Amino acid sequence: MALRKPPALRPGSTLGLVAPAGYPPDPEAAGRGIRRLKSLGFGVQTGRFWGRKSGYLAGTDQERAADLMEMFTDPTVDGIVCLRGGYGSMRLIPYLDFQLISKNPKVFVGFSDITTLHLALTRLAGFVTFHGPMVASDFGGGATAYTVEYFRRAVTAPGVIGEIVRPNDGARVETINGGRAVGTLTGGNLTLVAASLGTSFEIQTKGSILFLEEVGEESYRVDRMLTQLKLAGKLDGVAGIVFGRSTGGATKGVGLLEALREILGPVGVPAVYGPALGHEADKVTLPLGVRAGLDADRGLLVVTEPAVEAV
Repeated sequence: MALRKPPALRPGSTLGLVAPAGYPPDPEAAGRGIRRLKSLGFGVQTGRFWGRKSGYLAGTDQERAADLMEMFTDPTVDGIVCLRGGYGSMRLIPYLDFQLISKNPKVFVGFSDITTLHLALTRLAGFVTFHGPMVASDFGGGATAYTVEYFRRAVTAPGVIGEIVRPNDGARVETINGGRAVGTLTGGNLTLVAASLGTSFEIQTKGSILFLEEVGEESYRVDRMLTQLKLAGKLDGVAGIVFGRSTGGATKGVGLLEALREILGPVGVPAVYGPALGHEADKVTLPLGVRAGLDADRGLLVVTEPAVEAV
C-alpha cells in the first residue's frame, strides 16, 4: 500500500521540536541546534515539556508522548524534528494515538533510537517519514554542508532526491553483492529494527530496499542482530540491502565488512556497505516509504519517488 506524503516545508515553516528519547549529554547543544535551524529560515516551537529530565530520559513517558501528540495535532506546526536519540522512543508507543496522527501527516525527522517511531508511523499511521539529522546531535553539533543540503532537498523540494552521492572526502562504498534492484525504502538503526520484531509495528521488508545502520557495535553483535532478522524471515524477499557506514570494533580479527559479507552475501540480492546514512557528521536525509533504486556495482542509491507533496 502506497504511503501518503506529508506537505513540503517552505521558508518560514514552523518546526516542532520534540524529545522522544534521551536527555542530551550536552544541554547547550539544543540551543545551538535551534539557532542553526532558525538560520536556515525555519521558525521553531518547542514542546511543553522540552528540557525536562527523568533519569536518562528527556522527561517521563507521558510527557514525551504528550509533546509529540501536540506537535502532530497543532495546525501551526508544519514539521517535526527530534532532539536526539539514545533510548526511550519505544516506551512512547502505548501513549500515542496513531489514528489521530494519521489524520495529520507531517514531515518527521530523526534517526538512531527514533527508528522505532519511523516504523510505527509507517505501519500504524501510513505516511512517509525521514531518517535524518536531529536538533542537538546534528544541527547543534557537527552537521556539515552536505547534511544540510540533503535535509533541504528531502523535506522542502517536491521533486525526487535523486542520486545519493558520496561526500567529497567520504570513503568509497563497498559492494557486497553486485546487481541492480528497485524497491521501497525501509529500515533504520539495526538494533531498533531487530527490536521491532513481534510488535504491532514490526518491520515489513518484502520487496523493499532494506536500509540499516549501526554505531559502536562489535562485529559479533551486528552478526547476531542480522542473523535474528534472517531467522525471522525479514531478509526473504528483500530487493536489495544498504548498510550505512558505521564505526565499531572488530572481534578476534573479524571486521564489520567481513561480518556483513558473511551474513548478507548468501542472501543473494544486490547489497552495499558504506553510504553516508548513519551516525556521522555527513548524513543524508533518507525518506522511508518511497521507491528507490540500487546499483550495487556502482555503490549508488537513487531515490526515484518524491517524498513530500507540493503546497
